[in-house]
Amino acid sequence: MEVQATFPRRLTKQVMVGDVPVGGGAPISVQSMTVTRTADHEATLQQIYDLALAGADIVRCTCNEPEAAEGLAEIVPRSPVPIVADIHHQYRMALAALEAGVDCLRLNPGNIRKPEHIKTVASEARDRGVPIRIGVNGGSLHPDLYAKYGNVVTPEAMVESALEEIGYFSEVGFDLIKISVKASSVPLMIDAYRQLAEVTEYPLHLGVTEAGPLPGGLIKSTAGIATLLAEGIGDTIRYSLTADPVEEAKAGRFLLESLGLRERKNVDLIACPSCGRAEIDVVSVAEQAMAAFAEREIPLQVAVMGCVVNGPGEARDADLGIAAGNKRGHLFIKGKNALVVPEDEMVDTLVEWADFIMENGTEAALARVDVQRAEREAARDRERLLEEQGQDANDSGTRIEMIKKHIDG
Repeated sequence: MEVQATFPRRLTKQVMVGDVPVGGGAPISVQSMTVTRTADHEATLQQIYDLALAGADIVRCTCNEPEAAEGLAEIVPRSPVPIVADIHHQYRMALAALEAGVDCLRLNPGNIRKPEHIKTVASEARDRGVPIRIGVNGGSLHPDLYAKYGNVVTPEAMVESALEEIGYFSEVGFDLIKISVKASSVPLMIDAYRQLAEVTEYPLHLGVTEAGPLPGGLIKSTAGIATLLAEGIGDTIRYSLTADPVEEAKAGRFLLESLGLRERKNVDLIACPSCGRAEIDVVSVAEQAMAAFAEREIPLQVAVMGCVVNGPGEARDADLGIAAGNKRGHLFIKGKNALVVPEDEMVDTLVEWADFIMENGTEAALARVDVQRAEREAARDRERLLEEQGQDANDSGTRIEMIKKHIDG
């Protein structure tokens, strides 16, 4: 069941990164960055395709040397998604990237510091209609701003850095702008974006920079990005993980789907946390199911439940699910029992029926089966489990009685 976000989004200006709209109410886009040497255009293109398949809408490549700019000239025409050139200290690399045909530039105000260089790049981007992301980074703040705010990176310093860069752009009539104010500190990053959202209408690119490896980096990034998205702030996102960049794209896509900000692209697998009544190793079966669905674009909610007593009821809103009982798997569709299969065929059955539902719909799937017979089989297995384990398989009643004794003294 697809659930759309109910929180309002901040209205921003819109820029086009290639054919991907950013801001202005457009769907929030997912970004990642290649880790190959851009000069090796074949290896970089392979990674770009991998990222696109994982859910990336936009991909950034470093342009740190002349060979990288030449590589971009080979990459851009063959890329399945728009390409952003990442520019650091050499403004001439930005001009070279524009010649290569990139769809966007990312400039760090802390690295390209001469106003005349900044304005030269902005003028060229203006003439070509290419947007620029002002990428403020807490770890590379301009020394003057760092000193101004007491040699400490503050949200105010980061916002001022972005506004100063906008001022240079304005002098040459350039306004195809998106902005990021990233930091490795989640509270600092959140505060900086909140302040920036108050003073500008440009679209914002969200991220926690240098978030680190999994699982900590995933948690830090989600904490920062999801907090802001829930407040309506943010138009495009990137998870900056010390991991395969494909993991960044997957995480970004899954976050947006989970928040109801993008239509579901892949399976949303839900599973019970296991309990005293579970008839299977729920963790293992859920992992097998995730692996089986990994490369399939099936936007269904699929449930893996440990027992037939509570499973179908608890997951009745799922499009499709399976629950264990008496060494068998009980398949259910929209909460209705549909089929009984051997336990070792549970995952294969889920995949088979997910494919069928995608092609033919839920009603056609239910028409294929004897629902009444499946319900009788499920009822028989439920009764067996209740006879063996009783109504309170988790011994909750005993615990509650002990709690009452403590409370009553």
